[in-house]
Amino acid sequence: MRSLRVVLLAGFAAGCLTTVGASAQSATATIAPTAGNTVKGTVTFTQKGDKVTVTAQLTGLTPGAHGFHVHEKGDCSAPDATSAGGHFNPTGKQHGAPGAPDHHAGDMPMLEADANGNANLTAELSGPTVGSGTNDIVGKSVVVHKDPDDFKTQPAGNSGPRIGCGVIQKS
Repeated sequence: MRSLRVVLLAGFAAGCLTTVGASAQSATATIAPTAGNTVKGTVTFTQKGDKVTVTAQLTGLTPGAHGFHVHEKGDCSAPDATSAGGHFNPTGKQHGAPGAPDHHAGDMPMLEADANGNANLTAELSGPTVGSGTNDIVGKSVVVHKDPDDFKTQPAGNSGPRIGCGVIQKS
């Protein structure tokens, strides 16, 4: 009888762990090109403990590096995506590399497009959250920029025009 209880408890615990893992918060943005551009794709954010994993799969870029940020407004309606506002920065920090001690909650690693204009990125972020808190990115937007981010110039890293935009929606 005791071994039956142990088996039942182990099964119950495994079921609870599966449920906890399945309840990870995630959100997705579908990137569409701004006027005169061709970038498109998907960006997914998944909360994993105190970090967020971002996964991006984009096409239609020029080869090379592109600035890539979460912006403060979930509005991509302007032809140049200026309706998305500035970088998402609820804590008032300086713009910087996502691994630096001080950076916007919306600062992300650069996208690197290959010779065919495709970019794939998976990175772990500190700062943003998915679904709760001051740093919640749900309802904000993701913006892809034409130029590389220098991670120094304030407030946006000298990344140039916005070539793609998508609103972040809870998955």
